[in-house]
Amino acid sequence: MLVYPSAIDLSSQSLRFLAQHLTRRRRELGTRWRKLPAGQQALLALAHLRCGDTYAQLAVGFGVGVATVYRYIHEAVTVLAAVAPTLEQAVTAASAGAFVILDGTLLPIDRIAADRPFCSGKHKKHGMNVQVITDPFGRLIWASPALPGATHDITAARTHHVIDALAEAGIKCFADKGYQGAGGTVVVPFRGKHRNLSAGKQAVNVAHAKIRAVGEQAMATLKGWRLLRKLRCSTTRITDIVKAVLTLHLASA
Repeated sequence: MLVYPSAIDLSSQSLRFLAQHLTRRRRELGTRWRKLPAGQQALLALAHLRCGDTYAQLAVGFGVGVATVYRYIHEAVTVLAAVAPTLEQAVTAASAGAFVILDGTLLPIDRIAADRPFCSGKHKKHGMNVQVITDPFGRLIWASPALPGATHDITAARTHHVIDALAEAGIKCFADKGYQGAGGTVVVPFRGKHRNLSAGKQAVNVAHAKIRAVGEQAMATLKGWRLLRKLRCSTTRITDIVKAVLTLHLASA
């Protein structure tokens, strides 16, 4: 097998952050010796999350077995997911801003046609629905647990109690037409084709679209982690992976 050097487009701050948490976990477990030090384990996990490198590729690159790679990555993801901000913490942080933007994204997964709960009718593909909250500048604040792709955005938001949490905090929230009828502090555009609306409603929808467009930066942030572009792991692990990515993003922000 050929081996070549590669690079990860992340700062050393992300590496130090993860290495510190892994070192702390090793102390808690009383681990005396491992094949790789905490810094190398952190680098291995980042290569998987950011670049989407497979277990086999990482095993060769780091000189360990595939099973060891799996255990190291699983441990790193678990450690990061444990310190990810909760919805309550995210709402508290967002209360300092003028408003937030709520949107949903579909993370593609490797599934067969028979897995109907995971098939999104909107995107015509299998995936997991993740709700994302961003600040007025498009910076990622919070990402929800993953639900099957067939789940509608408004249903997902209600399941995660996002709408109620924002309403209780009095935070205005801009969202797309998929959240029609959400109530609370959620503001959605007027329904109907643009040309059939009055001039006033058209102007409101245009302004609304400009605000929501900023939130697309958060989606680009998530998809910048190549592993999330096509997940081939068990669907039960996707929530922790999303939380791990969120933690690393906030740590390096």
